[in-house]
Amino acid sequence: MADSFHGIAGRRAFLSGLCAAGLVPATGWAALGAPRYLSAARRVSGDFVLVGLGADLSECFHVPLPGRGHAAAAHPDRPHAVAFARRPGVYALVLDCGSGKVLHRLTAPEGRHFYGHGAFSRDGRWLYTTENDFDAARGCIGVWDADAGYRRAGEFESGGVGPHEILRLPGSDDLVVANGGIETHPDSGRAKLNLATMQSNLTYLSAQGGILEQARPAGLQRNSIRHLTAGRDGQVGFAMQWQGAASAHPPLLGLHERGQEIRLLSAEPAQQRRMRGYAGSIAFGPDAQVAITGPRGGVMQIFDRGTGRLVRQLDEPDICGVANGPDGLVFTSGSGRLGVVQGRSHAVQLQFDNHLVPLAGAA
Repeated sequence: MADSFHGIAGRRAFLSGLCAAGLVPATGWAALGAPRYLSAARRVSGDFVLVGLGADLSECFHVPLPGRGHAAAAHPDRPHAVAFARRPGVYALVLDCGSGKVLHRLTAPEGRHFYGHGAFSRDGRWLYTTENDFDAARGCIGVWDADAGYRRAGEFESGGVGPHEILRLPGSDDLVVANGGIETHPDSGRAKLNLATMQSNLTYLSAQGGILEQARPAGLQRNSIRHLTAGRDGQVGFAMQWQGAASAHPPLLGLHERGQEIRLLSAEPAQQRRMRGYAGSIAFGPDAQVAITGPRGGVMQIFDRGTGRLVRQLDEPDICGVANGPDGLVFTSGSGRLGVVQGRSHAVQLQFDNHLVPLAGAA
């Protein structure tokens, strides 16, 4: 996916610099210009950064990363972000987004690697990370104590194989996990080892690791659930990546509510083919909309959650990041473009990576 940092403008850069110098107390995200989103990116110089973007998509800050990032988890109160290496990375960095300082380096336990995503508990005490117990082909959720220097406090099973994204459900400490179903092992790089037997699922977990509910998309054994969005109405949306024949173009978008069956949404055949079997990110938008991005096809598809119909399609090369914003759905791309779906867009000297992560309470 994308790989890029442009000038940090105006008041936000000044305030961030004061915070870095210790002249202004960085009591929270507001001290950094109230960023609304986080994204990993690569600068034209080739080095990697974590970027904070404001509601207007201006740059609030950037923090250097030692390598390509995937996604990040934002602490709900402190201006800390946990930046995850791309699978099969074994490290994650806890960053002070005001000073740029690396506060802690998390290392996956022996026999584990991270999957590039994590989520905080509602009070910010616990960080949950998706992990692969690769010798046992078992998905795990690591638990880290943010109040004790991000010390590892334990782990529990994810409810499946290949847990990718994890979210905390709004207004709750319950968690939802996208178990992609694909077995991998670091000795085989990013090779997929069990496609003939893979089974993905959506698993709901308590904060203590108890399985509350599981759901599977019927009849699509080779569709891997990867990315998630969740609404305050209790609905969860998920984006999938097809592992079957390239000639098939199955649904890549699902909706689920606890206690009900999964609903799969798909466009008309010609439009569905544009996705090329790969949905990169997902977000709920205004007016009961849900969007998925197709970086391989250079397209975003927006569906009505009620009717299940495609209502809008946006053409944008290498588009992948998507989130809800004050003016509607916003996007980032590997070519450095970012903007509002039904508004203005512009290009910066950055190549954005896969995800546009909203800060807790922003969306």
